[in-house]
Amino acid sequence: MIFNSKFHALLRRSRTALHYGSKNGVGALAALAVQKLRGNGGLLGKTRIIQHYDFVHNRPVGAPIAPGSVPRNTINWVVPPFGYGSGGHLNIFRFAQFLEKEGFDCRIVVVGEPQPLSAEQARKQIRDWFFPLKGDIYLGIESAAPAHVTIATSWNSAYYVRRFQSTVHRCYFVQDYEPYFFAAGAEYAWAEETYRFGFFGITAGTWLKDKLANEFGMRTAAFGFSFDRHLYAPRPRKEPQTRRIFFYARPPTQRRAFEMGMLVLDEVARRLPDVQVVFAGWDISNYHVPFAHQNAGTLSLEELSGLYSQCDVALVLSFTNLSLLPLELMACGTPVVSNRAPCTEWLLNDDNARLAVPTVEALADAVCNVLEVPEEASRLRQGGFATAAATDWRIEARKVGDILRRLDSQEKVI
Repeated sequence: MIFNSKFHALLRRSRTALHYGSKNGVGALAALAVQKLRGNGGLLGKTRIIQHYDFVHNRPVGAPIAPGSVPRNTINWVVPPFGYGSGGHLNIFRFAQFLEKEGFDCRIVVVGEPQPLSAEQARKQIRDWFFPLKGDIYLGIESAAPAHVTIATSWNSAYYVRRFQSTVHRCYFVQDYEPYFFAAGAEYAWAEETYRFGFFGITAGTWLKDKLANEFGMRTAAFGFSFDRHLYAPRPRKEPQTRRIFFYARPPTQRRAFEMGMLVLDEVARRLPDVQVVFAGWDISNYHVPFAHQNAGTLSLEELSGLYSQCDVALVLSFTNLSLLPLELMACGTPVVSNRAPCTEWLLNDDNARLAVPTVEALADAVCNVLEVPEEASRLRQGGFATAAATDWRIEARKVGDILRRLDSQEKVI
């Protein structure tokens, strides 16, 4: 199990390095490699646990400020280092861009290692990989300018925000319950503790809103999900005679249940031998797959809609908060099968998805039912279209903007 985890980590880092080099050039990749070698033990040095987790200490940074001393529209978004294709950062920068259009001055503060080589490079990466932003870029919490609101965006960035004194309000942009990313231990405890820092929680969906409020007493408000309408829509079917199942395969991301999905798909293939499985999200060529399949690997955003539209059903498993994938699939007309759980049912229901208890047999039954009963597939397709059409990123961004504007008042934030 330890070897498997390290193997996944090595593959992930190799892919990140290749993307980084292709986007920034060999020189920038070499400079980053030198930075990494000088970091937490390098290749041959000893791992520096104390230095690596030094950020958890509550050592104040900056001078306290009084309300009114900085413009109320100033926001520091404090983010961990980002790489090409990071879904969490995509959503953060999406909201920052929308809030800029709403009149907010959104700055980005990158904390943790490895740091970008310069603020200019970070701006270029954000523009090329995510969205163009107007605000200033800061490397390290010590360099950040005072702001009316400072927002943590991950458990480790929350420790930096706790230390930052030059702000009136501290918020927490919570996209998932991050303690679940770890086995019980130090990182689990550190991640969980951030929900006790007293920050105002702005959560992705109501499952997180209720969980953080009920279990930690956090003040919380939720935004919903949507999809990029210029990217996701039904595309022409090229081989309608071939039945296909899309599976979001992320072996190193345990909360996406790759192992369970493999057993479900194997059972479906045993019952319906003519079905082909389409894997995307990760290169699974190093895994033995005993049934007909296509290994699409990691695709660009522009390629996804065409792939989804070629599939008759999608198996999307999630044991923490949902990703944006179910809505994007629905927008392409692909029926969704998922596991029934509070973390999925805040968005998915029996009208827009086929939900089943998380057993191999129940999920296989659900997938086979969608494949073999045209009326069920059509019902889910129409329910998915209706759910997706009712969402809008601009509306969700305005919700977040309203939450931030009400922080100064006694008006209840809901």
